[in-house]
Amino acid sequence: MKLRVILFALSILVLTSTFLGGYLYYASLKEATLQEARIEAHSRARMITDQLSSYLSANLQPVQALSGLPELRRALENDSASALARANALLDTFKNVLTADVCYLMDAEGRTVASSNRYEADSFVGRNFNYRPYFIKAMNGFSATHMALGAASGVRGAYYSHPVYAAGAGKILGVAVIKAPIRAMEEEFLQAYPGTVLLVSPQGIIFGSNRPQWRLRTLHKLNDEEIQDVRTSQQFGNGPWSWSGLALDQENSLARDNEGRELLASSMELPRFRGWRIYYLRDLDAIPTGVPTASFRASGAVVLVICILVGLIVFALYMLATREIERRKNAEAELWTSKERYRSLYHTTPAMLHSIDGQGRIISVSDAWVEIMGYSRQEAVGMRILDLHTNKSRGFAEDQALPHFFRTGEIRDVPYQFATKDGRELDVLLSATAERDRQGNVIRSVAVSVDITARKRAEEELMRAKEQLARYSEELERQVEERTREITSILRNTPAMVSIKDAHGRFVLVNPHYEAVFGLRGEDIVGRTAWEVHGNEIAQALEQGECRARSTLQPVRVEERFRLSAGERAYLSVKFPIFDAQKELTRICGIGIDITELKAAQDKLRRVSGSVLTGQERERAAIARRLHDELGQVLTVLRMDAVWLRDRARSLDPELAERSQGMCELVDSTISDVRHIATRLRPAVLDDLGLLDALEWFAADFERRTGIHCRLEAGEVTDPPEHLATALYRVTQEALTNAARHSQATETVVRLVQEETHLRLSVHDDGQGFDLAEAMSRDTLGLAGMQERAGLAGGLLEIRSAPGRGTEIRLRIPLDPTNDTQPLDGGIIGRLHP
Repeated sequence: MKLRVILFALSILVLTSTFLGGYLYYASLKEATLQEARIEAHSRARMITDQLSSYLSANLQPVQALSGLPELRRALENDSASALARANALLDTFKNVLTADVCYLMDAEGRTVASSNRYEADSFVGRNFNYRPYFIKAMNGFSATHMALGAASGVRGAYYSHPVYAAGAGKILGVAVIKAPIRAMEEEFLQAYPGTVLLVSPQGIIFGSNRPQWRLRTLHKLNDEEIQDVRTSQQFGNGPWSWSGLALDQENSLARDNEGRELLASSMELPRFRGWRIYYLRDLDAIPTGVPTASFRASGAVVLVICILVGLIVFALYMLATREIERRKNAEAELWTSKERYRSLYHTTPAMLHSIDGQGRIISVSDAWVEIMGYSRQEAVGMRILDLHTNKSRGFAEDQALPHFFRTGEIRDVPYQFATKDGRELDVLLSATAERDRQGNVIRSVAVSVDITARKRAEEELMRAKEQLARYSEELERQVEERTREITSILRNTPAMVSIKDAHGRFVLVNPHYEAVFGLRGEDIVGRTAWEVHGNEIAQALEQGECRARSTLQPVRVEERFRLSAGERAYLSVKFPIFDAQKELTRICGIGIDITELKAAQDKLRRVSGSVLTGQERERAAIARRLHDELGQVLTVLRMDAVWLRDRARSLDPELAERSQGMCELVDSTISDVRHIATRLRPAVLDDLGLLDALEWFAADFERRTGIHCRLEAGEVTDPPEHLATALYRVTQEALTNAARHSQATETVVRLVQEETHLRLSVHDDGQGFDLAEAMSRDTLGLAGMQERAGLAGGLLEIRSAPGRGTEIRLRIPLDPTNDTQPLDGGIIGRLHP
């Protein structure tokens, strides 16, 4: 029984000792593994932070260079189409070279005036972003970096801004902005790391992550006030920003997600972005436990004594050790895989990577470094980094850059010149971070060198192109100045009135002759409308032609009359629109020539011509009456004698009777010709019965004489005054005569219509027509006669014809010429239309 008790006690002791030893072993192993995992996570978090900081700072210098270019300054000082076009072209160039999302320019009020995305659907040209922090900071004279969600595109990005200064004044005209994509950073850097990487804003918004489902969520729960603050800032859109479900402990070293998994956490603040932090999370279940050395140190002696005393525990320890060795092999394999992944990333990255020790000697280089520099890896390892510098940059590196690096542990975007193995000079931007031992000494570094030789060459080419463009601009400005002087001289010395108004009818420019005519000064006119400068009568006369030019968008010729202190003056004015590059109406120009003396001479000529025609008509009527009354009577008596002679000679002399008959026929023909001549000179029916009967008689006589069908269409027409009736009759007579002589027509139509204040006459034939330009170039008496009669009657004559399309003569005569406004040429010819 005692033995049983002893064995039972020993068994209990063995079980207790084994349990205690196993627990101590597991606790020690877990603590060691977590400690190693924390160190590794912290190292990776630092590496990620350095890489992101380097990436996010890459566009600071380009935006500073962009803001200093004169094209942007000119676009802000002068918002002309040409200045904006040059600024847009420059923004397109920077956008393409830097592979940025967009480059744009904002004026001092925050309005976007030029952008590389101006033709895209999400273009924000014209929109105001003066609430953005990067704009506010730049307007205070500082470069700014800012990460936010695009207000127009909804695309995440990093914004870089710098003020645009006026030339030599120090005044800030606006802000130049470059927006770089965040997605490239996520695809290029963050996807290469196991676990979850979070880029978190000061408000707790997850702005970037290698896990898409975490983006634009919150790291912790936000209350209503915090959500309202985020929404007011407009930095991350309008939400909603749901909670990611992540719960961090107070030290931010452990976390638990919404699925209950425990995560190892490491965070680090992002340089140059105040309040922004990088979080690196690893699943504890996926972290290898490591080698159980610590456990053996803590509890190995106790376990070994118990294992020697108790044989059974040896087998258990052996099995446990076997399992731990297997886990160690798995951990070593995963560590080797991680190292291989890091090595692959190190060697395959397109940037030049190298590491140096504390003495400045190279200890490793990437494949890109070997390919670009031309040295083999065996040649490079062991070389002093200063030996690779050119003479130009070696002194700066030795005296300033390297001491600063060994003192602070990092450098950012330092410009160097490396000499390749084949003697080429390579311009690079170098950023590096150091790894220190426990005493704080630098033991190794990781440096990234970006080859900017092509970029620098492009910048030099850009500078040369800018210089050429500047010279070309100066030449253009000289030519513009020269043309401006010429135009100014013309405007100053021309005897015509010249005025230019904007699209709203306000004066923009008037020439000295305009000022002299109206007795005003230019400063009293410019910026005001005609109604504000002149009286209602003059303003109405000026606006009449301008309204027509503005509505038709075509040049308009008008006659304007003004009552001035020197008396009433008449001007022939041309009003025409002026368009900008987008075919939009911007100006209305008016040029007026004084035609008062010309109008007076024309009126005098018209009166003389009217007097001549009136006398001609009077003379024709007198000749017609004398032909009809005197010569007609003589011929009638002569015919009676010839008939008497014929009748008496029939019985006496047949030959004499036959000759008498011939005399009778000749006298009849002569009487008919005399009557026809008298009618052509002045038809009695026009004086006796009126215009309608005269036209009807003439149409019937025309059809009888020519064989051309002639149709008269007339409405209810009161007899017009004698001079108007004569003009209408003579125009109809000449039009039908021309149709019979030249048109080869088969039908003609004469229409006479009376309107409220006018009479309309049209004569149309279906003949072969003619070329108007050619006919007007010849001195044709028929057309000239019709034009002269129309003008004397105060009417407007219009001729429409084209080869093969017949001819139409239109005449519009006012019943009261004193109330009708005549054009400059007195209405002699209105329009010639084919």
